Amino acid sequence: MFNVAPSAESNRVDRSTPISPASSYFAQTSLKELGHLSVPQRSYEFVARRPDGTIFMGQSRAPAVALFENAFSAFARGTLVQTTNGEIAVEDLQPGDHILDVDGQPSPVLWIGSSSFIPADTGRRTPLVRVMADSFGQGRPSGFPTFGPAARVLHTPMAMRGDQSPKPVLTSLYDLIDGINIIEISPPTPVQLFHLCLKRHSVVCVNGLELETYHPGQNTLRDIPLHMRDKLLSMFPHIKKLDDFGPLNYRRAVQVRTPAA
Repeated sequence: MFNVAPSAESNRVDRSTPISPASSYFAQTSLKELGHLSVPQRSYEFVARRPDGTIFMGQSRAPAVALFENAFSAFARGTLVQTTNGEIAVEDLQPGDHILDVDGQPSPVLWIGSSSFIPADTGRRTPLVRVMADSFGQGRPSGFPTFGPAARVLHTPMAMRGDQSPKPVLTSLYDLIDGINIIEISPPTPVQLFHLCLKRHSVVCVNGLELETYHPGQNTLRDIPLHMRDKLLSMFPHIKKLDDFGPLNYRRAVQVRTPAA
């Protein structure tokens, strides 16, 4: 996807400043405190298609906290995304490729983000999730895909299945870990993770599962410092303001579990 493959060194977390325990790997650091904590920095890469059709590739360093990492940590390298040209590995997607949403409608990829996550940098295991084949039904998923902590699947929670008209909601795959069909894994080597943006918040088919595209959330950015919002916006050159992400088109379940240390 990028001109230069990200090296382990370039994506290594910068620990030159003291690290608060609250800001360890993928911790849900309080967004209000981001302006006051010394947190590790991570390198993030992105490529986007601007409204005029030009392609922009960039790299940025930002705090290694959920605000930024959630935008780059849904799909592991090798996961297959359904496009108008069949399934394509996420690392081979290009801006302008047309992805099929859950309703079968094509939409062009506008942004692809990526970063390498190195377990040794954080002093804790990498919270990845592997889903066994057919865990959600025949071909759902196909193969044994691996997902990052930002991955949410369109799913009807068990507690809602008795409702007269149950509606699926976006549920963190981490909340669905059962140790049999959906398991947490801790790879010993760097793992490249990706996320995608379409024109609007969507659900797309990844290895036969329905997973969401990136959206920062309706209220995520409300209370964070302005300079942090500007930093996040700078990583999305296909939009001019954060409101351009549009509405959150699918309801998200509240995440119950967080990766344990």
